[in-house]
Amino acid sequence: MGILADLQREAERQRRAQEREQRQLQREYERAQREVERQAAREEKERKKLYVEQRERETEQQNQALHRRIDELEGLLVATLSVDDHIDLASLKQKFSEPLFNDRGLSQPEPAPELEEIEPPGTFAALIPGAKAKYEAAVEAIRAEHADARGEWEKREAEREKALARAQAVHGEEVARERQTVEAANAEIDRFEEKLDAGDPGAVVDYLGMVLEKSRYPDDFPNAHKLAYIPESKQAVIEQDLPEFDLIPEAKEHRYVKSRDEITASKRAESQRKAIYASVISQMALRTLHEIFEADRRQHVETTVYNGVVDTIDKRTGQPARVCLISVRTTRDAFEALQLDRVDPQECLKGLGAGVSTKPAELAPIRPVLEFKMVDDRFIDESDVLSDLDQRPNLMALSPSEFESLITNLFEKMGLETRQTRPSRDGGVDCVAWDTRPVMGGKVVIQAKRYGGTVGVSAVRDLFGTVHNEGASKGILVTTSGYGKASFEFAEGKPLELLDGSNLLYLLSEYAGVEARIDPPEDWVDPEGAEMKEEPAAS
Repeated sequence: MGILADLQREAERQRRAQEREQRQLQREYERAQREVERQAAREEKERKKLYVEQRERETEQQNQALHRRIDELEGLLVATLSVDDHIDLASLKQKFSEPLFNDRGLSQPEPAPELEEIEPPGTFAALIPGAKAKYEAAVEAIRAEHADARGEWEKREAEREKALARAQAVHGEEVARERQTVEAANAEIDRFEEKLDAGDPGAVVDYLGMVLEKSRYPDDFPNAHKLAYIPESKQAVIEQDLPEFDLIPEAKEHRYVKSRDEITASKRAESQRKAIYASVISQMALRTLHEIFEADRRQHVETTVYNGVVDTIDKRTGQPARVCLISVRTTRDAFEALQLDRVDPQECLKGLGAGVSTKPAELAPIRPVLEFKMVDDRFIDESDVLSDLDQRPNLMALSPSEFESLITNLFEKMGLETRQTRPSRDGGVDCVAWDTRPVMGGKVVIQAKRYGGTVGVSAVRDLFGTVHNEGASKGILVTTSGYGKASFEFAEGKPLELLDGSNLLYLLSEYAGVEARIDPPEDWVDPEGAEMKEEPAAS
């Protein structure tokens, strides 16, 4: 019994030891599990903290962008005062730099082949019968081989020298052409400067246009203007497009609401938005007057008439309207006496006797001091969009007016005499052109549609009606997209030409040397709907 009892006690002891070990392991496992859970909780807390911080930074960035925007709008006038608006025409001249000549390795002659020398047989070797004859035969063979190699080398050298002379001649011609191009461009600048010095009205208008085009406004501001110069009175007349009221931010400040995980915006008081807008358009008027007078160092302009206008839709009729909000006439002496960095823009305009809309945000019109009228009231100065297109090669990134100017420029480069039409009185015509060829030529009306979807047949019908109304011999419809079957059916047999996006890209490349692309953004919406519905053709 003693041995059995001992065995039983040992077994019990081992069992209890195993249980203690298992309980220990369980406690360690549970402790590790709790640590994992605590670590996960800490990480989740840190993640939430970082997310909140990121959303708060996002909110702060939006507020900073909003404040920068307001500062930009309120500083339009001050921003130009530190800029010298005069354009030094001499600085536009190119300096000719002769391109390096690439000889493609032709300048380096090939080394002439060398005559291999053979050691003559020694005194004892010469005693061997036939040794001398073998030596002389070997020498003769080497000399013959060398003569052949020399002849081939001379042929190659002659060809190399001819190729080098040809390459030098081609390079000389290229240098001469490039020099002539630079000299011609510089001579054109000299001729323009001579005309400007003489007060040629066309040169004065072109120079002042360069000044206004150089003026940098925020990207979403309109950049269109019209200019005229009356030499008899030394008067410049400017009509500048102003931004609309919607450009003023509605938000006053952004705030992150943690409980809803949402960035909200408090609204800016409508009265404050209207005050900012009135200040913006007043600053633009003063800024433009300042730039014209400062840039005109030749003193061609003594008086300037400024009209600030907005292109909009008349809510009463639904028709396009061109509303004048600011109009002022001032002299150089009166304007240069102003301290523009210290004035209140609106009060300053009143002091100059300007007409200013009492409710510009509502587009309440005023009567201009002087109506802007030139050769034909619907014709406007073309802006050379093609010269800037390489910097923004996506045609869908152009504004509607810029796209119309692009089409006008293109047809001009194709040999037509073109005039871009004034949007408010164009009668459905974006551009009027004249084909000066006898018999086959005549008046051409052109419409441009910057669409992402298919152009419907109704646009083709409208063009055909316009051709009749204008008494034109031909109508051309240009689009960045394409046309449906009904459009081509309707145009068949009529004096109409339909140019789609691929045609346009080809013409730009062929006649303007511009490699462009058509890439509508994802949120693109066509002016007359997301997609023009194809309608059945009508005769």
